[in-house]
Amino acid sequence: MSKNIVVIGGSAAGPKAAARARRMDEFSEITIFQKSQDLSMASCGYPYFVGGFFDDRNKLLCTPTGVVRDPEFYFNAKAIIAKVNTEVTKIDREKKQVEFVDVISGETGTMKYNKLIIATGSLPNIPPVPGKDLEGVTTLQSMKDADYLRKIRDDGKIKKAVVIGGGLIGVETLEALNLAGIDLTMIELLPQLLTFLDWEMAALVENYLRTKANIITNDGVAEFIGKEGKLTAVRLQSGKEIPCELAVVAVGVRPNIELAKNAGIQIGKLGGIKVDKYMQTSDLNIYAAGDCCEITNLITGKSVLAPYGDLANLEGRVAGENVVNGSTAVFPGTIQTGICKIFDYGIGATGLSETKAKEAERNYIAVINASPDKPGFMNGKLLVTKLVADKKTEKILGAQCLGPGDVSKQLAIWATAIKGGLTVGDMANGDLPYAPPFSLAVDHSIATAHILQNKMSKKFTGISAAELKRKIDEKEDIFILDVRGKDEFDQTRLGIGETLIPLDALRNKLNELPEDKKKEIITYCKISLRGYEAAVMLKARGYKNIKVLEGGIMAWPYKKEK
Repeated sequence: MSKNIVVIGGSAAGPKAAARARRMDEFSEITIFQKSQDLSMASCGYPYFVGGFFDDRNKLLCTPTGVVRDPEFYFNAKAIIAKVNTEVTKIDREKKQVEFVDVISGETGTMKYNKLIIATGSLPNIPPVPGKDLEGVTTLQSMKDADYLRKIRDDGKIKKAVVIGGGLIGVETLEALNLAGIDLTMIELLPQLLTFLDWEMAALVENYLRTKANIITNDGVAEFIGKEGKLTAVRLQSGKEIPCELAVVAVGVRPNIELAKNAGIQIGKLGGIKVDKYMQTSDLNIYAAGDCCEITNLITGKSVLAPYGDLANLEGRVAGENVVNGSTAVFPGTIQTGICKIFDYGIGATGLSETKAKEAERNYIAVINASPDKPGFMNGKLLVTKLVADKKTEKILGAQCLGPGDVSKQLAIWATAIKGGLTVGDMANGDLPYAPPFSLAVDHSIATAHILQNKMSKKFTGISAAELKRKIDEKEDIFILDVRGKDEFDQTRLGIGETLIPLDALRNKLNELPEDKKKEIITYCKISLRGYEAAVMLKARGYKNIKVLEGGIMAWPYKKEK
């Protein structure tokens, strides 16, 4: 006997669930309800449509072969009925039916279900401040928002804009509007952008973005100011006013749970629908998937909100299979891997940051490596990676990577290592593909593992930029040794009271070092490879307190002298 499967939500998780259910069962009746006009939107592509990376909006709705996923496509290709412009207003669990309304005609109706999948996604957070309804204040959460911002880009009339929120969507929107020639200011309430990164990594991103836009942190929006219903400025909590004609609010999202909540389905502590590993809710006939759910962090075991498009698809696939076959397919949880592109930089993280590891009370150790992704003769580009591992088990807990190099490859390696339970030692002997067009002979990821392995075995002692800056600010008695060449020093230097002795001259200039071999010496170079060699050399000559500045100058997040 065929089932009647109803899916609420037509963005990512919903259509994936419906398609998987159809592949499991050719004969069930499957219906998708979607409040908006569009289906299966590639919402992570909105900033790139706005930025002009492509012009045809239908590319956000297409299959890999270029067919638009509209109701006709779903009916003809998959025998799935997709009711667009149709909002589900109530889930009646007792009658096992949903109530719906056509948002254009106002016509109402009901539909029975045997199994129901809730994929209602998320809603944008809007600061509850005066003026939020002015023309020119928007989000980038929907196709409608993307169309609005793309029109602004194409019209070329707006000259000043503010992006509120320094998260993933905020920084991607910043790039999109910058490409339209708009003068931009980014406002972030917290002390740093991109809070999934540790501070010193986020500071490197912020330094880069300051070359593209005005960045303001530690300040929030107090009011949107307008004239004749149109935005003219944003007033900050500090009292500063920023003239603008456009404000894009990107301060995060929250699970869209009203339907589920009103139906008495259990909601988790974080405000998302509570599901098990089968994506089953507290009602055995109802499953949920996507941004509306809470899922498990595989490292900490705690519930998290993880509104990522790839996870929504994976969750939807599991839910779609299970409404047909019973609870057999499993979605175990997430390690929260995310990445974004900002101008020439890739920026991403997987697993636990040092901050999160500390919050989780893990006994961890961390290190920073700065080095190219490929050889110089193949135009290698810089990568900066921060790796976090468990001190006792040596298992990889997390990695952050950024720079103009191939960040995506690095994150894919580390995400796989974390999911596979690999240790620093496993990664130190990683068997990865090598050829000069793709990587160094010792890949950046493997080199990072080597550095952490050396640190764990006490073959060297590292020091973070933040710790060195603290020592300088507190005027501790330290000797800072730059072992680069004079030409490099003349071009760029930190200006923190360092002494220049090039590595190739160091053995002959030991007399220029402190006489007291117990005095703390900090060594570094551009990426601290030579800094490490200098530390090994000095340690062999009896110096007892040598530390290497991790990542060298390229990972220094503070102002440089030149």
